Amino acid sequence: MEVMKKSIPNQDTGFVTETRYQRIIHFLTTRQETLRLFLDDVKNSHNISAVIRTCDATGVFYLHYYLSEASLSINRGISLGSEHWIRLERVRKREAFLVSMRKNGYQCIATLPEDQAIDYRKVDYTLPTMIIFGNEKEGISRVVMNLTDHFIRIPMVGMAKSLNISVACAVILYEAFRQRDKKGMYQTATLPPDIFSAYLKRWISEERFTGR
Repeated sequence: MEVMKKSIPNQDTGFVTETRYQRIIHFLTTRQETLRLFLDDVKNSHNISAVIRTCDATGVFYLHYYLSEASLSINRGISLGSEHWIRLERVRKREAFLVSMRKNGYQCIATLPEDQAIDYRKVDYTLPTMIIFGNEKEGISRVVMNLTDHFIRIPMVGMAKSLNISVACAVILYEAFRQRDKKGMYQTATLPPDIFSAYLKRWISEERFTGR
């Protein structure tokens, strides 16, 4: 049976299967413009890679990160290529970045395993939200802490007082996913049209993704 193909204008490859085209359209439609993550000097490659994979699974498109070291280290055996499907943006000046996000209407929330933090399920994640995770040893930096609107915690009854960053990220993002899905926020595209169009063209034109 001949595979139906859809012509894509102005692309070097010229064609992508209709099935693949629709999958990418659906994928981009579910990406959440207003649910973002910020990693504050998280350095462990396994943690970063697992977080990236969870971002992809829950529709997070923007993963912002600050690193005091040279570059982001991704373990592709863990990420399984998920880094290809999200937008990784390095932050050079944490304070300026978070101030800008707050001016744009984002609530900044960060995990803090202490009594003054609120239960993570009490946050309204359908609002524009930046979820912040700090360094594995030192937590979030003071400059970031000062710009955080809400501190959240995951209730625990064990002897350990905290979860691994990648596990905590999955727990919190899936609560955000639940709330947004219930509200129908994965049914309509929220990415700006120019971003949607740019990534559509990018992904349908890449040789390794065409014809599938």
